[in-house]
Parts: sequence; C-alpha cells; structure tokens
Amino acid sequence: MNSKHIMTAFSCAAALCGSVRAAEANKDAESSGLNWAMGEGVTFNETPIVAAEVGLAFDSKFMSYGLVDNNDPILTPSAALTFFDWVTFGVESIFDTSRYREKAGYGNRALKYQELDPGVAIGHAFGPDDVAWLPTTVEFELGYMYEAHPEVVDDDTQFVTFSIGLPDLWFEPTFSYERDIDRDDGTYLNLEIGHTFSLIEGKEEGDDDILSFRVSLAQGWGDQRRVTAYLEDANGLNRQSLMDTCLKGEFTWNITDGVSLGAYIAYYDYLFDSTAREGAKAYEATGAYSDSYNFVTGLALAVAF
Repeated sequence: MNSKHIMTAFSCAAALCGSVRAAEANKDAESSGLNWAMGEGVTFNETPIVAAEVGLAFDSKFMSYGLVDNNDPILTPSAALTFFDWVTFGVESIFDTSRYREKAGYGNRALKYQELDPGVAIGHAFGPDDVAWLPTTVEFELGYMYEAHPEVVDDDTQFVTFSIGLPDLWFEPTFSYERDIDRDDGTYLNLEIGHTFSLIEGKEEGDDDILSFRVSLAQGWGDQRRVTAYLEDANGLNRQSLMDTCLKGEFTWNITDGVSLGAYIAYYDYLFDSTAREGAKAYEATGAYSDSYNFVTGLALAVAF
C-alpha cells in the first residue's frame, strides 16, 4: 500500500507523443470497434483492453504506519499498466530530497532512490448491475509487491496485500490487509472510513467532479511481530497493538480528461496505547525523541491515458 524522477519525465513525454499518434490512429480504429480516449485507455466495443497511468507525488515527510522514516520531503514517481480492468502491473520509487538519511548512517541519498517497489495486483469492482444480489458496489484488490533498497539503506522484502471497499456507501469503508513476508513476517490491518464531497461538479451527467474534497479517518493494527519490529524502543511492548490513527483531508482537481492534481494534509498519532506511543516517539530515523504525532502534506500529479 510506495523509478522515479527520470522515469516519470520520460514516461510523461512518451505519453504525450503516444497520445498524438493514438489520436490519429483512433479515427481508423473506430470503425472496427477499437477506440482510445485520454483517461480511459484502449477499449474494444466499450470493453477495457489496456490503460496506463504515470504520476509524480511530493510528500513533506516519508511516513510508514504513522512513523517517520524521513523527516524531510520525498518524491515518488510511479507508472502502471492495467489490462482488461483486472490486472495491474506497476512500479514506484522513493527519492530523498535531502541528506537526512546520512544522519542515520545510511549515507547521503539526496536525489537518489532509497526504495524501488515493483508489483502486480488483481482487482475489480462489482455492482448490482454485474451481480444481481449485491446491494451496493464492492471493489477488491489482491496484490504482491517487492520492496528493493540500495544495500546502504536496508534489506529487501516482499509484501502480500488485500483490500476490499464499498465506495458507493456514504462513509466509503475500506479494509486493508498487509503481510510482510521477509523483514518481520508481521501482519498489519487498517480500517478507513470517509466521505467525498463534490465542490464543482462535472459538466455533464456521469463526468467526474472537476473539484472534490474527501475527509477520512483510518486506524491501524499490528500483530506482535509487526509491533515489535517497528516499536522496539517501547519498553515492555511485546504484543499486538493498535497502531497509527490517521485523519486526512484531500482535494482532487480533475484538470482535464486523464489529468488530475491532488493535495492533502494528514495528522498521524498513536492514540490508544500509551506504550506504543512511547515507541513512536523514539522511532524517527535520526533517533530523536519527539512527539508521537506528525502533520504531513503532499501533492500528486497523475496522467492517465
């Protein structure tokens, strides 16, 4: 549930060049049922065939489970291909923007990647029109990700993830499961509820909102292995525990078909376990003892074609 600067610039340039060529080819393809549209990808008689997306995200801090992995900003470029609206192959990479990690003994990683995450996922959304007995839309995703690091940063690991959500309900609940296969063999669960408010509606019925705002509240939980691995400095904490609480507000501006810009602010804290809270204070990569809460902001640009 995170390649990047150079790859994203190349991908965006390729996407723009490809879109021009595709638009020309599209005129001939329409007669055979094959079609391409920005933001929708390639379809055949309205059946999705392949869609692509590239993105670049900026976060004021690098957070993991409500803990500070980097107290300075990071950049995260990403790219993904989705086939038949079912299978997605993606990759993203995290770039430090400062010498922050040098303080933690990892060396100067400024503008160098410190994490590369290729993965594959199977996911789809089913609604009452697809399955008669469903009262509302159900979407799920089952994924695998390999997390690679330079040797000076950390060991590699692998994740298996699963999520299920009910996006058409007013409080949009989503439940997520994550298992770290190699590093700590631990399990992390997260439950999120939220609601999306339309600020500026689309021009036509069925269009995405031009501007929307979503507020959400999420709570994480870790088993003994996950908690011990990340909160080892919390004396006496050798058990499962509630972990991070996250309150987030996010704006999404759909600039044009297939192009969107998001902005968020989030508050993280360890609210429900005082021992875990002490471990969170001691977690920061520099070893600094501080408060258990953090405020984080970010921007994300995405281009789908």
